Amino acid sequence: MVIDPICKMEVDEKTAKYVSEFKGKKYYFCAPGCKVEFDKNPDKYAE
Repeated sequence: MVIDPICKMEVDEKTAKYVSEFKGKKYYFCAPGCKVEFDKNPDKYAE
C-alpha cells in the first residue's frame, strides 16, 4: 500500500487506476480529482 499524496488515503499500487510519474517516481491516487490536483503542481506534492 502507498499513500495518495493529495488526500493521504492508502492506495493499493497493484490495482490503482490513477497514476502519475514525476521525476522518475510513480505516484498513486485514490480518485481522478487527486491525480488532476497533483498534475497541476507536482512539485508541491512530490516527496
